[in-house]
Amino acid sequence: MASINLIEAFADFKDAENIDRPTMMKVVEDVFKTLLRKKYGSDENFDVIVNAEKGDLEIMRRRTIVEDGAVMDPLAEIGYSDAIKIEPDFEVGEEIYEEINILDFGRRAILAAKQTLASRISDLKKNVLVKKYGDRIGEIISAEVYQVWKKEILLLDEEGNELILPKSEQIPQDYFKKGENIRAVVKKVELKNNSPVIILSRTSPSFLAKLLEIEVPEIFDGLIVIKKIVREPGERAKVAVESYDDRIDPVGACVGMKGSRIHGIVRELKNENIDVINWTNNIQLLIQRSLTPAKITTQDLDNDKKQANVYLKPDQVSLAIGKKGVNIKLAQELTGYSIDVYRDTEGEPQEFDIDLEEFSDEIETWILDELKRVGCDTARSVLDLTAEELERRTDLERETINEVRRILNEEFEKG
Repeated sequence: MASINLIEAFADFKDAENIDRPTMMKVVEDVFKTLLRKKYGSDENFDVIVNAEKGDLEIMRRRTIVEDGAVMDPLAEIGYSDAIKIEPDFEVGEEIYEEINILDFGRRAILAAKQTLASRISDLKKNVLVKKYGDRIGEIISAEVYQVWKKEILLLDEEGNELILPKSEQIPQDYFKKGENIRAVVKKVELKNNSPVIILSRTSPSFLAKLLEIEVPEIFDGLIVIKKIVREPGERAKVAVESYDDRIDPVGACVGMKGSRIHGIVRELKNENIDVINWTNNIQLLIQRSLTPAKITTQDLDNDKKQANVYLKPDQVSLAIGKKGVNIKLAQELTGYSIDVYRDTEGEPQEFDIDLEEFSDEIETWILDELKRVGCDTARSVLDLTAEELERRTDLERETINEVRRILNEEFEKG
């Protein structure tokens, strides 16, 4: 009996609990059969017997006993005289089994086998990890913060596997300390330098989808289906849901009594506002719902260009656009339509106004486009907003805003 503990790598072999025993035994067998082929030219007449529990290994050589001088294949046959030296009772025609001592391979060969075994076990561990997390993409897991770096956080799962949460996959308001347990969704598994890298995410729509599945039993049971989720992490999210049971209100079920179901999710997402809306194939109604909390007066659709012109009361325009234009951006992502917002002043006393395009000789086009992006398409619609609000909702500098307001005011003073 030879012990595989001659090879230090067997410690890894025995500790790798995630690798099933038959697979590991096959690896060890393959490594030693390679040694046999190098030494004897073939492994056909050798049996490698591995005892995974004890860490023992036997290599048995199997040959048929033939008459002296009749040996044609030394690997498969042994002369009678040589056979009875091993065991006197043998007869011609019988099979003889002889144990091979690992030390007979030589120190260099054993060292090579040790390195090969260590490498193969390492690859097996990587493959197990890749499969484990490859099968869990889109699932929420909990892991402990091990190290916090500027661009990413290193976490450890319950088995000590390393996971990565990049800064780009963290909610802007996220702040984690070492030892803290955090929840995230498995986004992808990459191979870098032949090592698996498991990337987690807290900004992915699938993270919100899974949180809803945990909190809302009707989603878990398949009675309510999430049709689409769009997010601006930490700011706002829109979730379109549909019920397969007419008796269930999908929006009410997701929000819960007095917001009981959604509150926990909002806290997890660092106070991200979550608008849950009823999905519909009626695009006009979907656009109306997607601009929640704003209320639309009328809208014009161009289905070919996937363009919608939406008209709202002046006090609803800022709600439709939202802080930093987030609400309208998410509505566009949810519906797949480009949405332009206009002030509906019908029924109100009409004031003299000027289209922003009239100022293209004094104000640069990109500035006009930025103002239109937030629903300001006339001079008065710009002046109705304070400089502070314009700065908050657009990407314009305060100096630029003040200059624009000066130009617009001058035009009205002339009139």
